[in-house]
Amino acid sequence: MAFLAKPTPGRLPLLDDTVPLTASIEASQNLQSHTEYIIRVRRGVSSENSWQVIRRYSDFDVLNNNLMVCGINLPLPPKKLIGNMDREFIAERQRGLQAYLDAVTQHPLLCAALPVKKFLDPNNYAANYTEIALQQVSMFFRSDPKWEVLEPLRDIGWRIRKKYFLVKNKEQAKERCLLSWVDLGPDKFLSDKDLQSSMKLLAGLSSPYLCPLLFSSTSESSALLIRPFSEAGSLRDHVCKVKPRENYLKKYGNPKKFQPLELSQIRLYGRQILEGLRLLHDGGFFFGHLHASNVMVEQGACRLTDVENGLLGVPSALRPVVTRFRKINTTESMDVFCFGHLLYEMAYGRPPESVPVDDFSDIPHLSVVSVLRSILSTEACKSGMPTVSQIIQTLLFADVPLQHSEKAQIRVPSRLKEALKAAKERLEKRLQEEQKMLHQHRRLTRAQSHHGSEEERKRRKILARKKCKQSTCENEDDVSLRNNNNSGSGASSPPTCPSSPTPPPTEHAPF
Repeated sequence: MAFLAKPTPGRLPLLDDTVPLTASIEASQNLQSHTEYIIRVRRGVSSENSWQVIRRYSDFDVLNNNLMVCGINLPLPPKKLIGNMDREFIAERQRGLQAYLDAVTQHPLLCAALPVKKFLDPNNYAANYTEIALQQVSMFFRSDPKWEVLEPLRDIGWRIRKKYFLVKNKEQAKERCLLSWVDLGPDKFLSDKDLQSSMKLLAGLSSPYLCPLLFSSTSESSALLIRPFSEAGSLRDHVCKVKPRENYLKKYGNPKKFQPLELSQIRLYGRQILEGLRLLHDGGFFFGHLHASNVMVEQGACRLTDVENGLLGVPSALRPVVTRFRKINTTESMDVFCFGHLLYEMAYGRPPESVPVDDFSDIPHLSVVSVLRSILSTEACKSGMPTVSQIIQTLLFADVPLQHSEKAQIRVPSRLKEALKAAKERLEKRLQEEQKMLHQHRRLTRAQSHHGSEEERKRRKILARKKCKQSTCENEDDVSLRNNNNSGSGASSPPTCPSSPTPPPTEHAPF
């Protein structure tokens, strides 16, 4: 059943929302009663993919008010009513606003928030995504009246183009379900027919390590999915001690009560998550979206959710990090890297601030440190990731007892398996091309930075002086040689005019 026949106007489904935006204030201009700041915004590393936006201080203030729910102390310069048009004050405020932009765009959670995207890229984020989702969900319910919307769950997730609703099946009135509506993404490489077959396969799958998918419907541009709603929340809700229905910026921006897991929980949850990954990989599926919010915890058991994201072409939350490391270039290596990121969060109660990580001194369990070092260390990021099977065989996870001892399988028809393989290869190719582009950009940036450094300028000046002295000495040698030749025999001397005296030798030849 296709609930949406045509793409929605005003929407760019192929835009990758995970590509970082950088912002630099190029200039300011004074109007009659206020100052405008001209901001150069760039998507990714290509200088060609950039544009200008003009913002007043009041626009920065509105953005900051929208982000205050996260509980992070952002460095927005204070307001000033008198003297706010002085040249020195404007220059100082511009520096402060630049520091504010840097803090927002470099924060892993805030940089993806819709208020930030609208502030920096209003042309691509002008649509009302909640209204679009409501329209599509209403269309679906008209064609399948057994479902009923109970309430929208606003901003419980970080994705701009994914909206959630609490629904129920009228035939099972006591059961609560989670409906999600999401745009297809730029990594959608399956044909519509193969995508529908894959989703049907996932909906019919029963596994202790994957959250059940009750219903799915896809179209040319979006997908609608229904699965059970867990009041217990995700693994990240469990670690941060928050309620699953709260605003995600409020929950995860600056959690006050986060708590690392006990070693027994790390071992059990980690092994269950790894079994879920192995099940997907053995069936030919690709995930790439493993993080603490995509792991549901209920009665001491972990299950992966949103496993269809890779099929729908939705870019991974950790894609900006993965693109920095050229050895993380396959779907399995991406899942392993994401698992290391998740394991760190289970051990510390918070995600790593940056990767690579080489200091794990605060973790008392050597078996946890060993696995983290094999994934997140500088050496691991340079040399490559271990496989899922290798991690399962480590001391940390090898002897973890599982309640379900039988090995689950996903039986995939051979034709669909080939289609999944081809889609996975295209996804990996796009990732590798972006990694190559970023690598070249970083090399060029380092070369330019080195060329413009004070040490390099001094070195070039010293080298120029040496060349100048060397050239001067060579010219003096040439003049001396000519003088010696002129004082020799007449046969070897050039003819001169008797009435014109020979000019004196020049000491320094011109450069």
